[in-house]
This record gives sequence, structure tokens and C-alpha cells, in this order.
Amino acid sequence: MAKKIQITLVKSLIHQKPEKRATVRSLGLRKISSTTIKEATPAILGMVGSVAHLVDVKEVE
Repeated sequence: MAKKIQITLVKSLIHQKPEKRATVRSLGLRKISSTTIKEATPAILGMVGSVAHLVDVKEVE
């Protein structure tokens, strides 16, 4: 069974490049404090890594 991670948007998308905004949207995050749970696949981890300065990540069971 794959690990799951909880991703929370903690900073605003104002003044971010369109690529970063699109990455955050594709993770399922819209507003500050919105949270989503995703499986920790290499694709998702790469997306989280590219917007690490905007999100908070925690591992869930």
C-alpha cells in the first residue's frame, strides 16, 4: 500500500509564476488553508517539491 501525504496551501499564489499556480491547482488546492490527501507517487512528490515554499506536507496513515 502506498504512503499518503496531506498537502496544505499555506502561502498565497499572488505574484507566483503561472507554472507554480498551475501546479498548486493540479494538486487540488484553491484557497489558503485548503488541504488535500494524495498518494506519495513520484509525480506528486515532484509537484510538491516544485512548490515546497507554498505548501506544508505531512505524512498520514
